[in-house]
Order: sequence, then C-alpha cells, then structure tokens
Amino acid sequence: MLPPADSLAPEWLVVPEDANDLASGVWPASAVRDADGVLEIAGVSAADLARTYGTPLLVLDEDEVRGRARAFRTAFDQAASDHGTTAQVYYAGKAFLSTTVARWVVDEGLRVDVCTGGELEVALAAGVSPESLGFHGNNKSTAELERAVIAGVGTIIVDSAIEIERLAAITARTGAVQRVLVRVISGVHAETHEFLATAHEDQKFGFPLAEAEVAVARIRELPGLDFAGLHCHIGSQIFGVAGFRESASRVLELHAALLDGGPVPLLNLGGGFGIAYTRVDDPTPIEVLAGEIVSAVAEGCAARGIPVPALSFEPGRAIVGTAGVTLYEVGTTKDVTVESGAVRRYVSVDGGMSDNARTALYGAQFSARLASRIGVGEPQLSRVVGKHCESGDIVVDHEYLPADLVPGDLLAVPATGAYCASLASNYNHVPRPPIVAVRDGRSRIIVRGETIDDLLARDAGIDGAHAPEGDR
Repeated sequence: MLPPADSLAPEWLVVPEDANDLASGVWPASAVRDADGVLEIAGVSAADLARTYGTPLLVLDEDEVRGRARAFRTAFDQAASDHGTTAQVYYAGKAFLSTTVARWVVDEGLRVDVCTGGELEVALAAGVSPESLGFHGNNKSTAELERAVIAGVGTIIVDSAIEIERLAAITARTGAVQRVLVRVISGVHAETHEFLATAHEDQKFGFPLAEAEVAVARIRELPGLDFAGLHCHIGSQIFGVAGFRESASRVLELHAALLDGGPVPLLNLGGGFGIAYTRVDDPTPIEVLAGEIVSAVAEGCAARGIPVPALSFEPGRAIVGTAGVTLYEVGTTKDVTVESGAVRRYVSVDGGMSDNARTALYGAQFSARLASRIGVGEPQLSRVVGKHCESGDIVVDHEYLPADLVPGDLLAVPATGAYCASLASNYNHVPRPPIVAVRDGRSRIIVRGETIDDLLARDAGIDGAHAPEGDR
C-alpha cells in the first residue's frame, strides 16, 4: 500500500473540508464566489478579468488598500494621542509602488517612504509632496542625494558615515538645510526569515548603537544637516509586539543619551508588520500593534524621565499585501511519485518566479484556489509551479486543490500585493504582467503589462548588428 500524499504535507497544512473556500484574512474582504462559483474581487469576475487583460494578472483591490492605510493612520493617531504625542505613518513604497497607489495612500493621510532614485521619481510623478517623503537606502549615490535635496525631500535617513559627508557636501554646494534621521541597529532579531531580518549587528543597514553617538555628533557639527532623530527597523513579516517593545527600549537608551547634546524630536520605529498568507497565519490587529508599541515607548520614556518624542512608522506589506490577488491559467498537471511512494500533483501555470520570486527567495508560503468554477474533486495535495527553466520555480509550495483541476482553469493566489510586482523580472525573457485595480464592479489598468516587443526593444543587437564599427 502506498503512503498517502498527506505524508508530504507540512504539519501546519490541514486537509480542508472544502477546497474551494476563501480563508478570511488571506483574501481581500471583497473576495467572494458568484452563483457559478467564479471568484469575484470588488464585484469584478476573475473570468472577466482574465478575458480582458490576459494572465498572469495582478489584481489590486483599491478599497482594501485605502481601508488598511486609513486603519493604520487612525490607530497610530489614537495611540499617540493617548500618550500626549503625535504619529506619522509612511507607506513603505518598496512593497509595491506606482503613481496610482501612491495617490491612494496619500489620499488616506499617509506619507511615502522610498529607497531608491527610481522610487523617488515615481512618488514625485504621482504628485506626492516632497516634504512628506522619507528617503532610505544603504548606498544612496551622490546623484540620488542631490536630487532628493533639490526636490525638497522632507527626511533623508542616513545610513553610514560616508553618506553623512556626501550629504554635507551637497548641502554646502546648494545652500540647503536637509532634515535627517540616523538609522541604528538595535540588535533585536525579530522572528522572521533570516534574509528578511534587518536588525542583526552583522548586516548592511545602519549604525550599531555604540557608533551612533559619534554619527549624531558629526551631523550636529554640520550647518547643512538638521538632526531630527533616530530610525530603527527590526525586520519583516513580524507577528506580535515583543520585538518592537525590546527594540524600542534599546533605542530609547541612545535617545535619552543624545538629549544631553540637543533635541531629538522624532523616533521612527520602522515597519515589518505581518499579514496572513495562509489560514494558519495570525497577524496582530492594527489597533493592538499601535496601542502596545506606543505604550512601550511611553513607558520607556517615563522610566528615563524624558518626554515622549513624535513617532513614525513605515507599514508597506500590511497595507498592500492582502489587497493583491494574482490570476494564472493552468497549463499542465502531472502526478509525481516521490521516493517514499507518495504522490504529489504538480500544477503548472503561465507565470512563476518572474512575477512572484518570494517562494524561491525566502521559502515563502502562499495559498491558492480554483477561481473559474467550483471544483468538485476531493482535495488533493498540490504544488503550483511556474513555466521557468528552474526546479525552484515554485509559486505555492503546499496546497490542497480540487482533484478535478484541468488545463484552462483559472487559479488565484492571494496576498500577492507586496513584494511580487516589486521583485518581478524578465527571467527567460518572460514579460512582466499588467496590474489592474478593481473597485465597485469596475477595473482599470494601473501598470501596463510588458510585451515581447518591449523586451526586444532593449536589445541593441537587433537594430545595430550591422552598424558601422564606430556607431556600435
């Protein structure tokens, strides 16, 4: 007797009673099935979306983004007010940034955090006020820094001693005064994937706490730099508040010491708030996060006899992640017998690691559901894979899908709004897919999909293969 396929499943993955259900918290709140079992998002049919725009297709629920942005702003405003201070919420654009999304979050009262010259230009093109921008990055070029200073970016988060001197030279040349925060490493390692954790001492971001006082002292010597406070980010996809509480306590020690040399008006505790990718994920509610983190800061300040500073936070994934659903068409399926004798079904789709690299990069777990109809087959352990020439091209590592899944079916993968389009590539010369916003039963393109012609247009050998030597 062969071992059951369930022997290949991780412990956390349970056989669902219904392989068609949409787990609460993993999908946008608007996601439902219509009378024919077709997935709808914000009143728009997945089948209609696929017919209109093709697949793969990233679908963003506008109201989900707006609602989560508004919830973060309200929660942190209230928590800060309860402790006699103020809070600013920056949308971390690296999760996903387009001019449309930038306008959505700004409409809901958020600022925008960027970390490259490209992200800066997108935010400016969206009409975001430069004063409401924060500019991150461990290796900002002189050109990027100069563009930020001249554009009037509100806050630059400095990351190294070299960057301080680069920025000082620019302000001396332009006559500007630039507001800066100093990024520090608190030493707190949040419980997350190793490559997502950004508070180790042995990593590329920020100043160790022991070196930060020297950096601040240098900034205070420079007339073109205005020291506004400290910044710390402990990682990504974090559940709970224990890591934030411990990190805040350590950074407040430095904050208190710096007060002897002048004001330290702002403390930015970064982001990294987690979302649900599977039904077993249990992210901390926004209101709890805000209340407990701000309370921890207030308690730490009271213990040190110092005033509570203004606070800033930088959610990205927690705002846009669950708003995104990627639609694929099933191309082939095959049952593979592994060494133990158990059988796993491989479901190949028309996208893959070029539009969702997170599984390959981080071992990230996702969910999936049949989107074009109700499956009537028994739940079967499946692995959703892409079309790329890589054995690691996995979109969903472990999922139970209906056994009657066939080529031509639509498959939907939720929680793809963050770090999927941002990390997309043209691996194997596959064009990046379009991105569509849905709201109130209507859809519209917000990022055009690439075509093969777009890819060929970058190949200088096509038009220039026979050009004279001097023109090549």
